[in-house]
Formats: sequence, C-alpha cells, structure tokens
Amino acid sequence: MKFLDDPPRFLFFTGKGGVGKTSIACASAIALARDGRRVLLVSTDPASNVGQVFGLSIGNTITPIAAISGLFALEIDPEQAAEAYRERIVGPVRGLLPDAEIASITEQLSGSCTTEIASFNEFTALLTDADGITDGFDHVLFDTAPTGHTIRLLQLPGSWTDFLDDGKGDASCLGPLAGLDKQRTIYADAVAALADQSRTRLVLVARAQRASIAEIARTHTELADIGLTHQYVVVNGVLPNPDGHDALETAIHDREQGVLAALPANLRTLPLDEVDLKPTNMVGIDALDSLFTASTAGEYEPAPATALGEIVDRPLSALVDELAANDHGLIMCMGKGGVGKTTVAAAIAVALAGRGHQVHLTTTDPAAHLADTLDGSITGLEVSRIDPAEATATYRDRVLTTKGARLDEQGRATLIEDLKSPCTEEVAVFQAFSRVIHESRRTFVVVDTAPTGHTLLLLDATGSYHREIARQMGENTNFTTPLMRLQNPQETKVILVSLAETTPRLEAAGLQADLERAGIHPWAWVVNNSLAAAHPTSALLQRRAAAEVVELTAITDHAERYAVVPMLAEEPVGVVALTALTGSAVSGV
Repeated sequence: MKFLDDPPRFLFFTGKGGVGKTSIACASAIALARDGRRVLLVSTDPASNVGQVFGLSIGNTITPIAAISGLFALEIDPEQAAEAYRERIVGPVRGLLPDAEIASITEQLSGSCTTEIASFNEFTALLTDADGITDGFDHVLFDTAPTGHTIRLLQLPGSWTDFLDDGKGDASCLGPLAGLDKQRTIYADAVAALADQSRTRLVLVARAQRASIAEIARTHTELADIGLTHQYVVVNGVLPNPDGHDALETAIHDREQGVLAALPANLRTLPLDEVDLKPTNMVGIDALDSLFTASTAGEYEPAPATALGEIVDRPLSALVDELAANDHGLIMCMGKGGVGKTTVAAAIAVALAGRGHQVHLTTTDPAAHLADTLDGSITGLEVSRIDPAEATATYRDRVLTTKGARLDEQGRATLIEDLKSPCTEEVAVFQAFSRVIHESRRTFVVVDTAPTGHTLLLLDATGSYHREIARQMGENTNFTTPLMRLQNPQETKVILVSLAETTPRLEAAGLQADLERAGIHPWAWVVNNSLAAAHPTSALLQRRAAAEVVELTAITDHAERYAVVPMLAEEPVGVVALTALTGSAVSGV
C-alpha cells in the first residue's frame, strides 16, 4: 500500500461515513505494529467501533491490544468531550445569568461545531504531545481527521470572547468559539503539525461510488487550500473481477470501474491505493490481516442458505401507499451523504405524481443531482433547487446590512469571518426552505436533504426564527412557524435514509435523536441498496448480504415503519427506472 510506504509519525484517515475508515485505520495500525513499531490508534469518530473491531472495551484510556505486540488504542468520545467543553463555558456563568439565557447558550453549544471543536481539543494534546501522552509511540494513527471546517474555525482572527461578551454574536458558530484565544498557540502548533509532511500524512478514504469520490475531492481541495497538501487516496471495497455468472455482480463491477476511470482531476495527481471488497465485515485480527491482500470474486464458498435469514418483505411501495392516502403534505428525506437520499426522494415524488397528485420535488443538496436522477419529466411533477450558495450570500448580506452596520471595523471583520461558517449556510438554507414549506398545505412537497436537527435546535433556541415570530405576533395570537409545521406529524413526514451497514445506521440513529430533541419524530426509515434484498447468487455477494441481516434487525429497533430497497444492477436513473423502485404505474411521461 502506497500510503504505508515510509510513513511519518502521524497518519489521519478521513472520508464519508460508511466507507471503511475504521477498518483501514485498524488494519494499518496492525501492519505497522507487526513491522516492529510501537503504535497508538486513536478514534475520534462519533460512530466509532474500534473496540468492536478488536473485541475489546477501549474507551477514553490507552488500552493495549494484547493480540498484537506494540499496538495500543484510545477512543475519544465526542459527546463526553463536548459535554465537558460545554461545562467549562457555561459553568462559570451559571447562577449569574437568567436560566433562559443559560438554556440558550447551552443549546447553541449542542451542535456539531461544538463537538468538532471539543474533539479537536482532545487530540490536539496528542498531536502536540503537550501532556507527554504520545511519548514513546513511533506512530499515532487517527480514525477521522479534523475537517477543513474545524481547522478554519481555529484560524479565525479576533477576540471571540470579547465579541460574545459584547452581545454581538449571531446564531451560528460563535458559541463554540468562546475562550479559544487561550489555546490559540496550542492550536497553531497543531495546525503546523498537520501541514508538515515530514510529521503528518492525510489519507482520504472513499468507495468506488460517485458521491463518495466527490466528497473526498471536495475534502482534498478544502484541506489543500489551508496548507494541508500531503494527501493519499484509498478506495476501499472495490469488487474484484467477477466470474460472469452473477449479472448483479458484473454490473456493480463495471459501474465501479467506470467511476475509477473518471476520477476528478484534483485526485488523479495523488498516490492511490485500491482495497478489494472482502466477504465479511472487518471484525477481528484475522479479518483485518486479510484486508490489504488481493483477492478474486470466485475464491469464496457460498454462504449457508440459513445465513441470509428471513428478510421481511418491506417494499418502498408500501410507504408510498400510506403517503398517497392524503392529498398534500411535506415529505423530508434525510440522512448522511452517499446513502441515496436523492434517489429515494425522486422515487417517492414520481410515484405520487404517477398517482395523479401535484408534487413539488426540491433539493438543498449542493451537489444537486435531481435533474440527472430524473432524466425526464412527468405530468404533475415540479422540480426545483434551493441553491445553498445563493441563499447564504443573501443571508450574509442581510446580516451585514443590519447587525453589521452597528459594529466597529474590528467587530465587522470578525462578523464577516463568522458568517463564513458552514452553520451560517444551514441557517440560510433553512430560511429559504421555510418558503417551500408553505406550499405543502395544498400539494405534496418532497425535499431531498432537509436541514439537520442541529439547525432546527439552533434556530428554536436562539429565537432566530421561531421565537422571533412568537415575540412579534404576541402571546395571545394564533400563528404557525415552519418549525411548528415540521413538528406536526399530520403535516410532515420525515424519512431517514440509510444503508444496511454499521456506520450509516448509527449516524441515522444519531440524526433521529437530534430530531426528536427538536420535537420532530421521524415517520419511517428507508434502507437503500440492500444486497440481502437483491438475493445475489455470487458467493462473495451472498456473504456480504448475510452481514446485512444484523443491521436490518437493529434498524427495526429505531423504526416504527421501514422499507428496504434492493441493490440494482443499474443505477435507478430516469422516470421509468424510478417507478420500478415503488412498483408504480407511469403516466404522463
């Protein structure tokens, strides 16, 4: 593997959820330890399963992996780190400020930005060896690297503490940044270490899928723009050459090779490794030892017939039947990137339009693949896109014109920096999205990639929208805000889209918890691209399908209702192909 040739002391693995970062990081740590190195493997992934992979309870202490001499592991719990971080900020003012103010500050600190910063605090000490924790280790491997967003936050100029104390902060990332000045020197040392190729190597992990490759292409540019240029690419789970007996296996292989042949230009110049798809999940030392060995699709024994279990017949058409019983409503397809939200949203919209309903299908996804996915039109279906860049620019201009007009030059410069945060984009997109919600009172509105639970909590807690409307309308006035509409299960159906894999399933469960904290209860789950539901005949895919049964069973614990969409030989592009996902009739094409 090129990325393990002459490795520096620090290796960071980053990429979308579910691409196999943890497996690659664990297998790399084992390989280095077997070479006689003393290795510390650190996970900062909220959905970390390092302990599960090694069959140990690890947690927030350095734990030896007894089966591998010289290998140690540490799991940084992002939620625990975030809770401690919140308490450091809120604790000193508790009892000094009104309870409502404390609640608002606490809620601002409940989002993903706080978790990122808190996690970064934890491994900054490891990266700079400030406490001597990593002394004596030849290599420190991090499962989940800091994003360009996190590092950008750490580089923001100005005195954030003074800015907040003066009451000039806005509902975005300012809360998590309180008190950062105290650690500015430590952060500068950490960022310098990340940018030093003699000390650090960044490994971008992806699958041979368009969305996954597009994600690491964006990450590459984002990190390179702030000086982190020494990067490697690992494409995980590539299907070996098929024997030609299983049409599904052959189609997947051809699709993946097409993606690899069309790599974005900014990735073609980077060293790249391909890791073959294996028949089982990467759990245990033996499995991890095999990860970097080449294989062929025909070398595996078929899975026992009973291993696949009984897959409950849960077609997407059953969910559409329930939705179509009404004549209007808001349907929001949510989930992490790469799980197929666009496909599921488009399939539901086409099915409803095919049944004679008026449907507005819209997206807040910057990648905006709706037009490519539909590849045609159908009577009764309107398609639009909320442009995040356009919405954000409008929002920034409005904030600078109003709040920024009252600031001095330094305060305005600080506000401009704050408005570059991704949280600003979430707030701006929500405001644009709010205008679309209004339509769902008379037609179906299907949204691909809705605002996150973090955004909804932030808006509700700070009064940016919901409480501002309440204040303007008065206590005795009836009104309905967008958030209230989202909280009403009669008006809004939230559908969580996932895969039958551990990380996407855990991330979707986390998203469900966030939404429920905002008073929004997901209506259904859709498990996309299931091999088990496709009933493959190849031995390799049958064994992969068997591994899905555990995840499908776990999903039933979270979902009141769910559907399973099988892996298809061809990508579901076009109105006719999308209707096949729901078993709907096509009319007006």
